[in-house]
Amino acid sequence: MSVAKACIVGEKHLVLGFKGIGFEVVPVSDPKDLAEELFRLTRRHDVGLVLMTESIVADAPKGVIEEFRSRSSVILTVIPMYEDSPRTTYNEMRKAVERSVGIDLFKKDGTAGANEG
Repeated sequence: MSVAKACIVGEKHLVLGFKGIGFEVVPVSDPKDLAEELFRLTRRHDVGLVLMTESIVADAPKGVIEEFRSRSSVILTVIPMYEDSPRTTYNEMRKAVERSVGIDLFKKDGTAGANEG
C-alpha cells in the first residue's frame, strides 16, 4: 500500500516553497491552463490531496473546480496566500457545512442557521 501524494497548484512563486515539505508542485501561470492541469490530476491514482492558490482559482474559468470534484474523489481545497484574502475558502467551507448539517455552525452571533450571503 502506497501513501497518497499531495499536490499544490498555482502560481510558481507562491507554491514553490511547498516542495520543501513534500508537496508535488504543479505550477500554473495562466488561469486558463488550470482546467488542463486539473484534468491531468483526475487521471492520476497516486494523488490524494490537491491544494490550490486562491488567486489562481479566482481567475479560473467558471466550473473548473466543480468539474474536478465531479470526476475525482481527491480532496481539493483552496488556500489563501496573503493576509487580505477575500476568504473564499472559508466561505466555501462554511456553505458546504451548512448544506451538510442544515445550520450555519460558523455563525458567531448565536443565530445559527440564518443566511448572510
